[in-house]
Amino acid sequence: MKAAVATGVNAPLSLVERDVPTPGPGEVLVRITACGVCFTDLNLIRGHFPFARFPVVPGHEVTGVVAALGEGVHWPPAGTTVGAQFLYDSCGHCDYCVRGEQILCGAKRITGIGADGGYAEYAVFKAGYVTPLPDGLDPIAAAPLMCAGITAFNGLRQGGIRPESRVAVIGSGGVGALAIRYAVAIGARVAVIGSSRRSEEHALALGAERFIATGEQDPAVALKAWDGGANLILNAAPTTAAAEATFGGLAPNGTLVLCGYDNHPISLPTQPMILNRLRVMANPSGSPHDLRDTLAFSAAHNILPEITPIALEQTPKILEAMAAGTAGGRSVIAF
Repeated sequence: MKAAVATGVNAPLSLVERDVPTPGPGEVLVRITACGVCFTDLNLIRGHFPFARFPVVPGHEVTGVVAALGEGVHWPPAGTTVGAQFLYDSCGHCDYCVRGEQILCGAKRITGIGADGGYAEYAVFKAGYVTPLPDGLDPIAAAPLMCAGITAFNGLRQGGIRPESRVAVIGSGGVGALAIRYAVAIGARVAVIGSSRRSEEHALALGAERFIATGEQDPAVALKAWDGGANLILNAAPTTAAAEATFGGLAPNGTLVLCGYDNHPISLPTQPMILNRLRVMANPSGSPHDLRDTLAFSAAHNILPEITPIALEQTPKILEAMAAGTAGGRSVIAF
């Protein structure tokens, strides 16, 4: 089978031929249909994950068809179209795992970072960590839902979104665009924050009611003028500073959710947090039940990302373009 392998930090991807893997006990073999190319894959190569295993096949936005079952596996049956997510597996017995919050397990492994992922024609996954796709959901367009989708949907949910909420989304790229659409579908009012007005038309077309360009005005001041501020701010931009700059735009009892960040430590004013009961939280993707909910909601509301299908051989160039800031849209490897 064809596969792309990350061999080390700052090393280019290697395109190789490998044997098709065999599923072991508790595992399924998946014939890959599609795999999204995520900014996290670039950060893997940049060395941002000290727990990464090299060599490793990247890719954690995976859809495919179950081709074979390992010993003791009876579900999902062969022929089922499934998605494999950011979370590869967990210990299965800690308090978080038994409560269905496997994403919080201290022994979790991440697909495409700690275990081989979807930049290959076949991959082995744990049977309990793949999720059947709802009928009618295009498996190629749906691939980014396995990371960008669940991150956006679960971030909004963990942040306490309600139909009457005022939600500010920082950034309208992969995670941000889906967060806008999910929030609108839930019934919230949405403002989008960007560095310039280049993405304003796109954000409004997705359902946002207003656009705030940080190059023209203070985003916190602009949000405070929006009926007293945002109840929830979701940072989908890959910079902590963007979240800091917007924090003052929270309404009392509001929540800032970090989905995007960088290595810059966050610094926030303490007294306004205390006097207004403000919260800051981060959201690391989600557990298997969160992906089920994300896919069901996406299917019910016809929410799919805009994607560009590419061949596996194009992936190194796409990652180079992402590093240079010249990549446009969301690329998905289609096998």
